Amino acid sequence: MNASEFDFQIVGMTCTSCSARVEKALKAVAGVNTALVNLATERASVTVDRSGAAAVDAGQLLAAVEKAGYEAIEITASSPEQPPASALHAAWPVIASAVLAAPLALPMVLEWFGIHAMLPGSLQWLLATPIQFILGARFYRAAYKAVRAGAGNMDLLVAIGTSAAYGLSVFELLTQPHTAHLYFEASAVVITLILLGKWLESRAKHQTTAAIRALSALRPDTARLLVAGSESVVPLAKIVPGDIVVVRPGERIPVDGEVVEGDSDVDESLLTGESMPVFKTHGDRVTGGALNAQGRLQIKTLAIGAETTLARIIRMVESAQTGRAPIQLTVDKVSAVFVPVILGIALLTLIAWGLYNGAWDQALLNAVAVLVIACPCALGLATPAAIMVGTGAAARNGILIKDAQALEHAHRIDTIAFDKTGTLTIGKPVLREMALAVAQEQAQEQSRTTLLQIAASLQQASEHPLATAVVEQARQQGLPLLPVAQARAVAGRGVQGRVGTALFAIASMRWADELHAAIPAALAQQAAQWQAEGSTVSWLLALEGEPKVLAALAFADELKPTAAAAVAQLKRLGVRSILLTGDSVAVAKTVAGSLGISEIHAEILPEGKADIVVELKRAGGIVGMVGDGINDAPALAAADIGIAMSTGADVAMHAAGITLMRGDPRLIGDALDISRRTYAKIRQNLFWAFIYNLIGIPLAAFGLLNPMIAGAAMALSSVSVLSNALLLRRWKAAARR
Repeated sequence: MNASEFDFQIVGMTCTSCSARVEKALKAVAGVNTALVNLATERASVTVDRSGAAAVDAGQLLAAVEKAGYEAIEITASSPEQPPASALHAAWPVIASAVLAAPLALPMVLEWFGIHAMLPGSLQWLLATPIQFILGARFYRAAYKAVRAGAGNMDLLVAIGTSAAYGLSVFELLTQPHTAHLYFEASAVVITLILLGKWLESRAKHQTTAAIRALSALRPDTARLLVAGSESVVPLAKIVPGDIVVVRPGERIPVDGEVVEGDSDVDESLLTGESMPVFKTHGDRVTGGALNAQGRLQIKTLAIGAETTLARIIRMVESAQTGRAPIQLTVDKVSAVFVPVILGIALLTLIAWGLYNGAWDQALLNAVAVLVIACPCALGLATPAAIMVGTGAAARNGILIKDAQALEHAHRIDTIAFDKTGTLTIGKPVLREMALAVAQEQAQEQSRTTLLQIAASLQQASEHPLATAVVEQARQQGLPLLPVAQARAVAGRGVQGRVGTALFAIASMRWADELHAAIPAALAQQAAQWQAEGSTVSWLLALEGEPKVLAALAFADELKPTAAAAVAQLKRLGVRSILLTGDSVAVAKTVAGSLGISEIHAEILPEGKADIVVELKRAGGIVGMVGDGINDAPALAAADIGIAMSTGADVAMHAAGITLMRGDPRLIGDALDISRRTYAKIRQNLFWAFIYNLIGIPLAAFGLLNPMIAGAAMALSSVSVLSNALLLRRWKAAARR
């Protein structure tokens, strides 16, 4: 299927009923596969089928949104970012409304102290009318669009409620100018409080998207292009893969690339959550958006624009923030019938009170209070606000969550299955030990240095991981590599060559056996012990005459320094750990024993890992799989939540729901922790959203809630939900504490 995705900014939504109506209108367009509308971000993400007769273009989707009573603006890669309105500009309706409403509300307060300062009715009307029809015009416009679309929303409730109070006051003023009971202050103060609540809400929403704005701000607009030794500043869009760019101290790296000259410490904290700068030198990969600290770097461009790591991070965070968590489906079902039910309760309140005591003016005020208190805004914001802040906090700490479903499901995980290589281990072998065959104790150290130099010299032209480990060890000890003549690699067995006048070889166990090399008993026993502990053993041989063993070399993939802490952290969270590896049972037992993992599955193929994950799920576990390689992709996809290391293969990250931007396994527990905290915020927010209505609506219906207090409570409901969600911004990963 030829599918495409459109993103739109939706203007005019005020509550969850609005977002539901926009989503319904988009889904009704023929050819639309999926449509998700997020009230908190005020964005819509639409996937359409662009093949055949059902092809859909942006114009049709824009028209559908407009017909539903809202405005849509298509968001493209070239769309300029809209700067936020200044605080004064955004707040002027609130300030103007408060100035006009204060003389109306103040006498009501003074009455409590026995001071009578009520304004004349005509002056009250003069102050209330601009609030009702100019500053409150937004409610009438939105209510009209909702009615025209055959639906209801928060604006309809506000428009009906305040119009009833205002209309009753006008009627009383015209029919009984001297003895009228006026309620202009009720309508004016309600509108003022709702405007204040919407302003506070918009400011809080702005804070929930801080993570996206911070990431977007990392992208430089220009780059220093190096051509024939000359630097020139050019727009970033003109850089292509292969170009050499220069990054001076204090500048942000504009592209993903490889250092070809220079060295420097690079601050990648906003990308990976790593608090300490990382040293970069020739051959090291760097990521666009990172900050170059003190050295001058020349970087060969490997990726630009949408293909950079930063762009992928931003897309993933936006996707998570736009998506809908499963719990939101229940909220949407409630919201779909909320406004009609509230209108019915308000009508019932009006009739019941009117028939009960004949005081229709009081009955109307009670009905107004019902309409005003019953704001579905908080209900619509409860889930997306928490998800936006939670995913943003996770991203700042190096945890990328693909979608809202992954964030919500991760809190239920009770089992983590680990791949070994690259996840719990560094992912490349190191020379662990070297044992010599010489008998003289005093010659041991001198011989060790000499033989290590010979072994490294033999391996210097090889790219095999074991060869790299030997060369790296020699370099760390400052040993120069010697020239090698007649160098020859023997497939599956090792290498040989002449160093000086003597012929040497680095041989596998198999090749040493084939050459009938005599292995001293003590050395053979040591090698057997290394192998039992999970190490790989090679032999350094002298090949002149009868093959003779000079030394045994033990290689091992070392555990990451934080691996044990990661397993312990999961245990504290009540999550059991399981090790899945294709390595031998001996290696698996050694690793598991060092980390405190009691359950292992060794010598398994990639598809076998996926089968074990499926079995764990069938046994009732909620399983997270952690891996970094191509061979881990099937298991990552089979798990309830796949967790990939960004230091591994791209296919693993595509199959996973969560990506860890650093190779620190402690981030696994941190990912579960932020998921649990976010889900707790969702539950708290839904509690507050429902409790406002469960308590407020009956109080209003029984005449125990003044419309002004109802307006204040309604405004505070959305603000409290957003403020509670924003507390997640203080979360910090344990890996950074």
